[in-house]
Amino acid sequence: MNRISSGIPGLDELIEGGFPESSSILVSGGSGCGKSIFGLQYLYHGAKDKGEPGVYITLEEGSHNLWWNMQRFKWDLLPLEKDNLLKIYKFEPSDNLETSAKDQIKRIVDKVKEINAKRLVIDSISAFTFWFSDSSKVRSVLYSLIEQLRELDCTTILTCETNGKKDTLSMFGVEDFLADGLILLYFFPPNRSMFVRKMRGTNHDKSIHPLSINDNGISINSREVVLWEAIKD
Repeated sequence: MNRISSGIPGLDELIEGGFPESSSILVSGGSGCGKSIFGLQYLYHGAKDKGEPGVYITLEEGSHNLWWNMQRFKWDLLPLEKDNLLKIYKFEPSDNLETSAKDQIKRIVDKVKEINAKRLVIDSISAFTFWFSDSSKVRSVLYSLIEQLRELDCTTILTCETNGKKDTLSMFGVEDFLADGLILLYFFPPNRSMFVRKMRGTNHDKSIHPLSINDNGISINSREVVLWEAIKD
């Protein structure tokens, strides 16, 4: 199985070298845990170190806000954008829910095809599906999106907002079943941590590990373990 390196120091050694190629990985957590940084770092590493084009779709923050937020990190993003190795897009929903879901999926697929992207981040999938109160409709939309991306050989990170508690895996209770992998991020000030809950085709680590955010981005301390009891209910 081919592996796609995450670009997150300390993570790949916990998941047998990286994400399975063409998989969709759900990164879930509460506010401030580092989901957006995680996604952008994954794309930045792919573009800069691997020469793999990447697309970042934001359904919440504008692209300018994302650029400003990333200024603290030592990432030179502009040259990558000019070379079509990293593209950031802000998508807005339409008033027609049925049409909007189909249109959004088509737009995402088209953006991936435009630069033959090998990496994609959708931030967040919660915003993409919040129009639907019916979990079966959410499941149908996400299934369609994930299957189309898999056919393009694109390895995708989907971020998902939760209440941040250890027993909450996703917003609607279906996203974690559809995704090939599930990574949970926790933030109980001043401590952050990460847990690989699921990674198909992978003998992944089963412990919670400390997560740090510094001037270089996110890193995982794979040698230290956080007790499950330290994560709040």
